[in-house]
Amino acid sequence: MPRFIDLSPPLSSRLAVWPGDVAFSRDVTSHPDGTTFSSIATTLHIGSHADAPLHMVPGAPAIDAIPLATWIGPCQVVEARVGPRGRVRLEDLAESPSAPRLLVKTGTFHDRERFTGDFAGLDPSLVADLAARGVVLVGIDTPSVDPFEDEAFETHRALVREGIAWLEGLVLADVAPGRYDLVALPLRIEGGDGSPVRAVLVAP
Repeated sequence: MPRFIDLSPPLSSRLAVWPGDVAFSRDVTSHPDGTTFSSIATTLHIGSHADAPLHMVPGAPAIDAIPLATWIGPCQVVEARVGPRGRVRLEDLAESPSAPRLLVKTGTFHDRERFTGDFAGLDPSLVADLAARGVVLVGIDTPSVDPFEDEAFETHRALVREGIAWLEGLVLADVAPGRYDLVALPLRIEGGDGSPVRAVLVAP
C-alpha cells in the first residue's frame, strides 16, 4: 500500500503571509435548513503554493497555462546544508539531483504562524544546474525561492528563463530525503499569478 505524506499546512487566519499580502479569512453563512456556505479571501501565494511565471514577468504564462504533467510525477527530496538567509547552490545539496522534480529541505523556516525574514533561498546558479539536468520543477520549504532581502527576485527570474516551475511554502520538516512521487496541483485560475496547492508525496 502506498503511503501519502501531506506537504501542505492548514489554511487558516493564523497562517502567516508575506508582509503586506492578503491574509486568509473565511466568512461562513449558515441557513435555517442546516446548509452552510463559505467564502474566502486570500492571497494566491499562501501556504504551499505555486507561482506562475506571470508573477514575475509581465506577459509570461499564467498558472492555468502550465501543463498538468509538470506538477505530477517522480520527485526527489534533498537536504541542503545552508544557514538562515543563505542561498542553496548545487554543492550545498546533500545528494546529487537525479529526478525531474526536486524538493529542497532547508529547515530555515520553522513557525508558519509568524513571518520572519531569516529563511534561506535558492541560488540562481542552482537553477542553471538543475535545468542542465532536465529538472522541470523545484520546491522549497520556505516562503520564497529567493531570500527575503533579494528585492530583484533573481532566482524567480532565473526559473522563468529556464522554464522550470516552482513550489514554495512546503512542509518538509518530517520528510526523509529520498525518492517519491509528487502530486501538487494548482487551482485552474484563469490568468492567475499563482495558486495554493495541496502538495502530497506518495511513498512506495
